[in-house]
Amino acid sequence: MVPGFDPGASPSPTVRRAVHQRLTTLAEASPAASEAALAALARPDALWRVAHPINHCTGLAEVLTRALLPLKHAFPDLERRDVIFVGGCYQGRSYLAAVGHYCGTMRGDWLGIPATRRPIYLRYGEVYQIDGEGAVVQATLLWDVLDVMRQAGVWPLVPPLGSPEQWPAPLTADGIRFDLSDPADAQASITQTIAMHGTLAEFKDRTQLSRENLIAMPQRAHWHPRMMWYGPAGIGTTRGLDGFVDGHQLPFRIAFDRPQGSFEEVQAERARHGAGHYIRIGDGPYSVTGGWPSVYAIHAGGGFCGLPPTGRPVTMRVMDFYLHHEGLIRENWVPLDMLDLLQQMGFDALARMAEVLRR
Repeated sequence: MVPGFDPGASPSPTVRRAVHQRLTTLAEASPAASEAALAALARPDALWRVAHPINHCTGLAEVLTRALLPLKHAFPDLERRDVIFVGGCYQGRSYLAAVGHYCGTMRGDWLGIPATRRPIYLRYGEVYQIDGEGAVVQATLLWDVLDVMRQAGVWPLVPPLGSPEQWPAPLTADGIRFDLSDPADAQASITQTIAMHGTLAEFKDRTQLSRENLIAMPQRAHWHPRMMWYGPAGIGTTRGLDGFVDGHQLPFRIAFDRPQGSFEEVQAERARHGAGHYIRIGDGPYSVTGGWPSVYAIHAGGGFCGLPPTGRPVTMRVMDFYLHHEGLIRENWVPLDMLDLLQQMGFDALARMAEVLRR
């Protein structure tokens, strides 16, 4: 059991379909029609949390001006393509969560990234807290801005260790879930995820950190032999537990000194620094966790994204979407606000890009 998750309470099929359609309508609406489309989706006082450099917006006018209209002006033929759309209830709050891509021809600059006049895919992880009628109360949008920089040919970092490819849809082709799932399946999915998180939290980095120990430690009981881990731009995609350890987990743990102890002690220390999960849900063979931020650590080691250690405390805005298949975690999509993390590590990716373009 996962405290706070209610497998018997979930947004209805009617609400799921309605919100999904409103999100599609908003993405494809012209700039002139976007205000009405946004008003149909969200409460006037809804809170919006958007990846860096947009960050926080309050109310429809601000998110329209700072987030949506600049995107639409840069991509006038914008469309939304969800590959995962799931729902659930955590701590009495109802959520719908999605992974996918915004697709469009980049005809204008966006956030200083120069127009390419070619199709661009802006991948996202998005979580919407909704009220009983399906109106958005709070939205958390992790847009992979760094990956747009890659596609535009203005990459500011060393090459990633993983493959910098577009994220695929789930292997099982059942990620869009309008109908309600069996509560027992939903409970089993999120329970497995939290059990796996427990193994990661309780691993003793300071005394046991090595490639061999990470591969052998109890996380292996939860991952499928053909697991896929889809990381954000700057990290990339890995396959298999050994690929995951080599391409992300080991260099990540070398770079970031995390709280140590039992799962409960680690959670408490994260909470003391304002980090933790606001969502933990299961929906059939899928589960979702996320925090704004969810991770607290000290940037104590070098190598991550080719950057030297700073000794600074950092937090990470992260979501995890999991597919549970054949009794194990088969796929893991990981939206992470990389620009925000890099900024805390002393590296302003957008400023570096602007300076290179100026020269």
